[in-house]
Amino acid sequence: LSPPLQAKMSKPVQARRLEGIDKNIWVEFVKLAATYSKANLGQGFPDFPAPDFLQEALKRALGGGNHMLHQYTRAFGHPPLVKALAQLFEKLLGRELDPMTNVMVTVGAYQALFCCFQAFVDEGDEVIIIEPFFDCYEPMVKMAGGTPVFVPLRPKAPKDGKLMSSADWQLDPAELASKFSERTKAIVLNSPNNPLGKVFSRGELELIAELCVNHDVLCISDEVYEWLVYDGKEHIRIASLPGMWDRTVIIGSAGKTFSATGWKVGWTVGPDRLLQHLRTVHQNSVYHCATIAQDAVAQGFQRELTLYGKPESYFVQLPRTLQQKRDLLIQSLVAAGMKPIVPEGTFFLVADISEFKSDVPEVPNSDEPYDYRFTKWMMKNKGLAAIPLSAFYSEAHKNNYTNFIRFCFAKEEATLKAANDILQKWKKEKTS
Repeated sequence: LSPPLQAKMSKPVQARRLEGIDKNIWVEFVKLAATYSKANLGQGFPDFPAPDFLQEALKRALGGGNHMLHQYTRAFGHPPLVKALAQLFEKLLGRELDPMTNVMVTVGAYQALFCCFQAFVDEGDEVIIIEPFFDCYEPMVKMAGGTPVFVPLRPKAPKDGKLMSSADWQLDPAELASKFSERTKAIVLNSPNNPLGKVFSRGELELIAELCVNHDVLCISDEVYEWLVYDGKEHIRIASLPGMWDRTVIIGSAGKTFSATGWKVGWTVGPDRLLQHLRTVHQNSVYHCATIAQDAVAQGFQRELTLYGKPESYFVQLPRTLQQKRDLLIQSLVAAGMKPIVPEGTFFLVADISEFKSDVPEVPNSDEPYDYRFTKWMMKNKGLAAIPLSAFYSEAHKNNYTNFIRFCFAKEEATLKAANDILQKWKKEKTS
C-alpha cells in the first residue's frame, strides 16, 4: 500500500525576503476610509477629473482607428511617449537624450522604484533612506537583499509663532555624512517629499550630490511631484548638478503629473549604463505597460511641450489650483486647533494633533503608535480620513513622530468643505 498523501505542506512556503514586510498600512486604511469617511483626505489621489485634453487623448487613442494601439508596443516604452519624455527632459536637464536608451516607461513610478532596487541592490548593500519616506522604499530594499539605513529630517521650531513650514525640516550635514560607508550602494531622494511636502533646496541637494560623488554612490531620485511646487519655490533636479547625471535615475509619474493615478504610467530617465539594468528587470517582470494609456500620455506631453512655460500649460495651472486647495485646508485646520506644517510641494500636508489628545487618550503599553489609533478613531467617529505620519518612519524611529497625521488636499472643493465642516463641528464640541 502506498503511504497516505499529506494534504498540507509542512515546510514554509513564503520566501525569506517577505518576512516582516507582509503588513501594509494602505490595505487597512483604504478599507477604513471606504467604510467610514465622509471626507477622504487619506490616500494620495485627486478626486477631481483628469484634464479634458488628457481624456480626449484617451478617446482618440481608443477610437482613432489605429487598431495596433490595442496590441503590444515596444517593451521599454511606446515610441511616441519616450520621444516626448526625452524632448521634455532635454529642456529640464539641459542635455541631449536618446529616447531609446535614456528613457524607460514603467507601470507607474512604483514599478520604476522596484526596478531600481532589484537592478542595483545586492545582499549586504546599504541604501540610505531619508525619513519620513514613502513607505514602499524600505520593503523594496529588503526584498532586494539590501539593508536600509535611515537618516531623519529634523524639525526646527519656527520663529515668531509662525506656522511651521516643510522647509523647517532639515538634514543634519554631519549626521548624513556619517551614514555613507563603503557598503553604501545608493541613496533614495524624494523631492518634493511625500509625506512632508518638503522641496529640497539647492544647498541641500549639493550636500547630497557631493557625498554621492565622493563615495561613488547611486542616487534614486523619486520626483513624481516635480510640477507640484508652491509659493514660487523651484524644483531642482539633482541629476543636473555636477557629477550627478552619470549616477542618477530620475523617476516620474503621469498619475501625479496629469492627475490620473489609476492609469499607472511612470518612467525612468537616466544614463544608458544604469537604465540597461532596469530594462533587464522590467523585461523579466511586467514586460510591458498598457499601450493605449501610454499613447494618451504621449499626446498629453506633446501638448505640454508646445505650451511649455506658458500660462495655459497644465504644469503651470495645476500647482496654482493645488496651492489654493492647500491654503483652504490650512485655514480649516488652524481654525480647528490642529497645527499644519505648510508644505512647499506635493498633494500632502502634515498636521500636529497634540491639542486633540484629550479626545483620544493614550493607551499605556500599546503596541500601536498613537497616531494610528487617533486616525482610526477620527475616521470611525468623525468621518474624516487621514494617514498616520509614523507609517512613513522606520520601526526604530516611529515612536518619535506619533503626534502628526498626513492629509491629502488634492481634492474637490466639496471634499475640502466637508472636511472643514467636520473640523469646525469637532472644535465646537471640544469647547462647549
